[in-house]
Amino acid sequence: MLNLEYLQQLLVIAIALSAITCAIIQKTKSCFKTSKYLYLYSFFINMIIGVIFCLTFTNITFPNSLWIGFFSFIGADTIYKSLEGKLASHTDLVTKETISIQRENIINEEEN
Repeated sequence: MLNLEYLQQLLVIAIALSAITCAIIQKTKSCFKTSKYLYLYSFFINMIIGVIFCLTFTNITFPNSLWIGFFSFIGADTIYKSLEGKLASHTDLVTKETISIQRENIINEEEN
């Protein structure tokens, strides 16, 4: 089963890491004459700093620190905002008899 609380914790760490790596990339991107390799450079910086950051300041394992680096690269704040309040745990889904859906979350509504 998907551990949503752990995923949320990883995303919060990735948000903090994004701020750090963004500053590093902004300071060092002048080394590149074109932006052709900037995405690759950004990916490697996020992965390397992510692993070092996690292994130094948290008790997160190496594979999970790679995920944090990846989340930081693709934009952890966007993922976190998308998932915040939208996901329910498995027990919440099983124990609830009815699920209420807000009107603004309905994608295809028939007109009366």
